[in-house]
Amino acid sequence: MAVPETRLPESIADVNAAKLLVGLIGEGIAQSLSPSLHEEEAKCHGLKLHYQLIDLAGPQAGRAGLPFLLNAAAAIGFRGLNITHPCKQAVIPLLDGLSPDAQAIGAVNTVVVDQGRFIGHNTDWSGFSVGFRQALPDASLRHVILLGAGGAGAAVGHAILKMGAQALSIADTDSSRAEALASRLAAQHPAARVAPISDAAGALAAASGLIHATPTGMAKHPGIPIATGALAHRPWVAEVVYFPIETELLKAARRQGCAVADGGGMAVGQAIGAFGLFTGRTADAARMEAHFRKLLDNNARVEARASSIPGDGPE
Repeated sequence: MAVPETRLPESIADVNAAKLLVGLIGEGIAQSLSPSLHEEEAKCHGLKLHYQLIDLAGPQAGRAGLPFLLNAAAAIGFRGLNITHPCKQAVIPLLDGLSPDAQAIGAVNTVVVDQGRFIGHNTDWSGFSVGFRQALPDASLRHVILLGAGGAGAAVGHAILKMGAQALSIADTDSSRAEALASRLAAQHPAARVAPISDAAGALAAASGLIHATPTGMAKHPGIPIATGALAHRPWVAEVVYFPIETELLKAARRQGCAVADGGGMAVGQAIGAFGLFTGRTADAARMEAHFRKLLDNNARVEARASSIPGDGPE
């Protein structure tokens, strides 16, 4: 009896053809809600999707591991990758092409793998715009202060200027980075006044709003990015950090009576854009928003229960 011919798959991608593989590369991402957001929305579309977290705090620590991770993802058959801190700008030289928005912003948060080519996109700016309009529909854009000139700052700076900000002042712990971003945004949005600043707290006294776009306030980077007294004249405050959803900055802003937008709007908005790029399907925005808030509530309950369990104290 003849033995049937066995065809080995040409690549691991053949094995994974029935399932979409996507993921997230970043630092300190163990508690990211992206896997559940994408996988649940995929189920609603009848798709099988697996979302893998690739934390740079692990064996491939730091941005130096990016080339290896991108090539490994392509070999395994990943459809795409989300990119977060600290790689949104570092990944650009490794890509084969950029969307117009990613080119303009100078930062990438989504990479699509297309026949072995890596194409960078930015859905942070559009995600921020949607979340901002929902949370602060009447916010004045007369003069906005932006804290952070990294990848997230570049995206939200681009977004707020496209929404009609008349003036944008940019502060960063690295003054050269603030200067570079201000120069690029000023060239792209000549109708607005865009400039770097060194004293964000002082400038806030004459500003209409504040956008925070640094890692400060994240679970891995606790703290508050600006003196709370600077919020006394009650500008609106928009946050990019979403874990925790109620950062120290937002708590201080609420105490001062400021109108606020938490980081959830941008988190969901960018996920909606990335889901479309990965799958070719249009995500249900309301459904993803509801799922996101449910995940946050579940996490809060788990943390509350954990904090109520007595631990080992000093003897």
